[in-house]
Amino acid sequence: MLADCRRILAFTGAGISTESGIPDFRGPDGVWTRVDPEEFTYSRYLENPETRRASWRMRGDSRILDAEPNRAHLALVDLWNADRMVACITQNIDGLHQRAGLPQDAVIELHGNAHHTVCVGCGERQDTVAVLARVSAGEADPACHDCGGILKAAVVFFGEAMPRRDLMRAAMAASEADAVLAVGSTLSVFPAASFPIEVVEAGNPMVIVNRGPTELDDLATVIVTGAAGAVLPDLIGKLLG
Repeated sequence: MLADCRRILAFTGAGISTESGIPDFRGPDGVWTRVDPEEFTYSRYLENPETRRASWRMRGDSRILDAEPNRAHLALVDLWNADRMVACITQNIDGLHQRAGLPQDAVIELHGNAHHTVCVGCGERQDTVAVLARVSAGEADPACHDCGGILKAAVVFFGEAMPRRDLMRAAMAASEADAVLAVGSTLSVFPAASFPIEVVEAGNPMVIVNRGPTELDDLATVIVTGAAGAVLPDLIGKLLG
């Protein structure tokens, strides 16, 4: 189905990173089965110091910043290096696509990147590792050193607007794609899931690789059920071989 495609759009969700030790959000053991997402809306984060303290504790306990790419991430790098991929749109905040070897301009991070922290007041950016060091040293709710403003991880919270520039880049990539390869996503979160739909509505095939059903299975040309790290290297290896 993808043999003649030269501008494949990769679309990835949390399922591509579970084999790197990062739990997904909506699975049976996902993050939102243990934490109420309503407690971590953008407005609550700004208004409630305890929400901020809890958020920083969760980030300190998270394995995201130390995670390593797995075979699925590396397989997408092979697809890019073979000049068969137009871009990788990801819902993930772990930065593992870049760590695996995809260039930054090939990755469109719709939900941000947990490796960076931003001040909501002055916009100053810094490494999250440095902020977490302050938390470990006793600053439960660290403030911006430059302006005293609230610091937050550079990820999109519930109720927060998605980055306009990345939405525009994603729309452009979808318009240029001649196929979409959706990996590890339930394809249920919008507007992110609208981009694979755009590719399909233009008359192009969609291949879904996921452990379970997705919201867009009815639009798929092919569905491959399984773990991304097991399926994707073989799929892309055969495609390029």
